[in-house]
Amino acid sequence: MPRIRASTPLAAQAAPLPRVAFLFNAQAHQILHGITVAEQLAWGWQANVDILSASVDHLTLARRLTAPDSHCLLRFNLIGSSALRRTAAAIGSVVPPKVLTLFEARRRLNAYDAIALPERTSTIMRGLGVRRPRLIHLDHGAGDRAAGFDPRIARFDFALIAGEKQRRRMLADGLIRTGAHAVVGYPKFEAADRSRRDGWAPFADARPIILYNPHFSKELGSWRSHGAEIVRRIAEDGRFNLIVAPHVRLCDNRKRRAAFLEMLEPVAHLPNVHIDPGSDRSIDMSYTMMADLYLGDVSSQIYEFLRTPRPCLFINGNGRPWRDDPDHAHWRFGPVMEDAALILRAIDHAIDTHADFAAGQRQGFIDTFDLDEGESHSRRAAAAIAAFLRLQPRI
Repeated sequence: MPRIRASTPLAAQAAPLPRVAFLFNAQAHQILHGITVAEQLAWGWQANVDILSASVDHLTLARRLTAPDSHCLLRFNLIGSSALRRTAAAIGSVVPPKVLTLFEARRRLNAYDAIALPERTSTIMRGLGVRRPRLIHLDHGAGDRAAGFDPRIARFDFALIAGEKQRRRMLADGLIRTGAHAVVGYPKFEAADRSRRDGWAPFADARPIILYNPHFSKELGSWRSHGAEIVRRIAEDGRFNLIVAPHVRLCDNRKRRAAFLEMLEPVAHLPNVHIDPGSDRSIDMSYTMMADLYLGDVSSQIYEFLRTPRPCLFINGNGRPWRDDPDHAHWRFGPVMEDAALILRAIDHAIDTHADFAAGQRQGFIDTFDLDEGESHSRRAAAAIAAFLRLQPRI
């Protein structure tokens, strides 16, 4: 077919398609909060959609989480230099340094019409000269911790939100504006459902499964103060299978992973203990779907666990007052304990009293996630982005 010269009337009518980037500049768990949205946007609207990351592994995961027939519309592009990747490898980090990656990619990023991203640190790109694209905040996690209501969210031009709980608090805090946000549900559910392997089980028997999911926060998490004793007592008791799968940021470099695994070495060989310092299963809801009881502190994964209401037990690792604290609103979904020596009694109590918490769990889930049966959350999110950017639908 002969090429159309740029000077012909037909070429003059064909404006270039808007360029939209989905930037994944942090740990792999954030990919699941946006990758199926990118896929739906590429399928449904006239735009060039690129997936950007400084990590080869992240791009591999992104390809795996998208349908093969979308790959003719999506481009998966590595950003940042090989020197930054060597730096990350030298310290055992899962991702190259964020800010240096943005600095190296600043001219490339500035060529986009919009950049969608699930974390706030990268808004620093504005100060690096990336001023042209509109920034779109992809909700990553729907918990209660104050960090989920980061003041930097106000820097975004548009924000996607999982449900009414977040919308109320973000509006009250001045983080979002009327007409510049959309409640779209939780696209991660779809990405996670696509990722999980049916039939996989970490244990050979059918004992009840406890998921211990400590957060990385030194101030709010339970790992440093209670973790080793809790794991030891549950493992030695023998009535339960125990999955220890912390928030991935607890083990996101070589030093942290080594410290985590060293603390668990006395029980690592036991058949009723499964330790996961950060595999894909720790981010695709494999464990929150299979567990019979959730044991944790302030991770937003509690709400993913409540997709099916089940017993929960929370650890107040620092003895802080929490009852009227909105950052701990999820602690109303089960008993709260402070003494690691009483963990077994607390587990039994959480199981025995679950009926007292089940209705609250269901209501908390509904308030957190605006989910319409049969409606794709990823499609809703893509449609909201398309409306904001005034993209034309594909014919």
